[in-house]
Amino acid sequence: MINEQKKYISTSELARLLHVSRIAVFKKIKLGKVKAFKVGRNYVIPIEEVMSAIGTFISSDKKTEIDEVVKKAVEEYGETLRLLGKE
Repeated sequence: MINEQKKYISTSELARLLHVSRIAVFKKIKLGKVKAFKVGRNYVIPIEEVMSAIGTFISSDKKTEIDEVVKKAVEEYGETLRLLGKE
């Protein structure tokens, strides 16, 4: 997983985390959907950008499915989640 001390990850590391190709990561960088910086011949992605990058690789159908699952979980376990949040 991501080392907490690290400030940047490589395109290869991001691709491995997201289970996509490096080419897919490069395309998102070129489109401006993933913020990255060029260091020499390579790009690096700030750790803070990883969560944003994940969102760019999830389809709208998957996002809808995730929203529905979260909503159902909150409806069924809302009180339990609130109690756990207080601990």
